[in-house]
Amino acid sequence: MSTTNIFTPFTEEELMPQEEKLEVIKKGKQFSIGIPKETCLNERRTCITPDAVQVLVEHGHELIIEAGAGEGSFFTDLQYSESGAKITNDPKEAFGQDLILKINPPTEEEIDYMKPNTYLVSALQINLRDKAYFLKLAERKINAIAFEFIVDEYKQLALVRLVGEIAGTVSILYASELLALSNGLMLGGITGVRPAEVVILGAGIVGEFATKAAIGLGASVRVFDNSLSKLRRLHTLVDSRVPTSIIDPKELSKALRRADVVIGALPRLNMTPIVTEEMVAKMKKGSVIIDITIDNGKVIETSELTTMEDPYIIKHGVIHCGLPNLTSRMPRTTTKAISNFFLSYILNYDEEGGFENMLIRKNEMKQSLYMYKGRHTKKVICDRFGLTYHDINLLIF
Repeated sequence: MSTTNIFTPFTEEELMPQEEKLEVIKKGKQFSIGIPKETCLNERRTCITPDAVQVLVEHGHELIIEAGAGEGSFFTDLQYSESGAKITNDPKEAFGQDLILKINPPTEEEIDYMKPNTYLVSALQINLRDKAYFLKLAERKINAIAFEFIVDEYKQLALVRLVGEIAGTVSILYASELLALSNGLMLGGITGVRPAEVVILGAGIVGEFATKAAIGLGASVRVFDNSLSKLRRLHTLVDSRVPTSIIDPKELSKALRRADVVIGALPRLNMTPIVTEEMVAKMKKGSVIIDITIDNGKVIETSELTTMEDPYIIKHGVIHCGLPNLTSRMPRTTTKAISNFFLSYILNYDEEGGFENMLIRKNEMKQSLYMYKGRHTKKVICDRFGLTYHDINLLIF
């Protein structure tokens, strides 16, 4: 009997039936999350709502929340404990967890409560920090992530964008309040009465939402920015209803002299302010300036940091508001928005197998760190405070 040789690229072992392999679902390392109570700047926002706590607890995380952490946003300790969180009266316990979620950066005393290699996620507000803060964090070997640097897969500053949407809208609502207080003007005009003039400096996310809110209230709006692409984008979004202009000092000072409200929405990190004191001195008495991005550098030379107790100061007869946490005026909405973000952020890391795995795999995660195991990894911060810079890509690969 003749046998025909059949050609096959496989060996006899490879052609043997194999056992079926079932998919193993990758479970991330569950970690404990600490939510301390905010202690500075009359902060009323918090990072997590009771609903988000419930979802995280169901995914196996342990949440330790300091008593009273949600009061400013009208969430009670009872709501948190019923959602599965552990309530503690000891801030040391809240700061002693693997991951700490906070709105404002911790104070030096609070940094002492943290364990080495803890992940800290909070705002940075670089204009309000000093060198000692970064040295103290480095001493404790902390991994620090700043809201301002968190980037999503589309290279967008995800959290900055989210809070910016609220800040833009709130700035106009608050300006309207201050305008009524200073000279009794209503922001929008009515039949036979002209509307108030609003000048918005910056056509980014904050500027866009401030513009939409001002148009919604019926104000007359003018937007300035140095980026033509941002101005073009804004022009399209508002159906060309708003005149836009490049920041030309002559054009700007003319607009400021007529303005009732000025909104500063341009981060000016390590840059000089755009609106000089001389321009402010020529503005109408009783007009209102709100410098939203003051914690990232002044847009208006005369603006100063203010607090919730004293939200504004008066210079040259003009009201100046420099609240670094302006969205704290709408704490519940802001808390819900931030909580939605962090819920998806943490669950995403669960799927990828925890923070360390994410740092190795995802470049955008590396970019959100300004400190890794006590080493300074953001050049902009190192240049400003004279710290030794370490390239994150050489520390994690």
